[in-house]
Amino acid sequence: MAREGFTDLIALITVAQTGSFTRAAAQLGVTQPALSYSIKGLDDRLGVRLLMRSTRNVTLDLPLYFQTPVIT
Repeated sequence: MAREGFTDLIALITVAQTGSFTRAAAQLGVTQPALSYSIKGLDDRLGVRLLMRSTRNVTLDLPLYFQTPVIT
């Protein structure tokens, strides 16, 4: 189970870096549907949507509390 989670995190990072499921799948040596399924499984396990997808690109969908500076 831990190995699967580690592999899914590498997949997430690769998709975020390339901005594309197709390019990330090619770099990782997997099919695009398999990569998409892996990311979906990670989303489901964590209970959050990790990527924002459009027809042109993919970006990390970070929650607002990660984007907002903390004022003390």
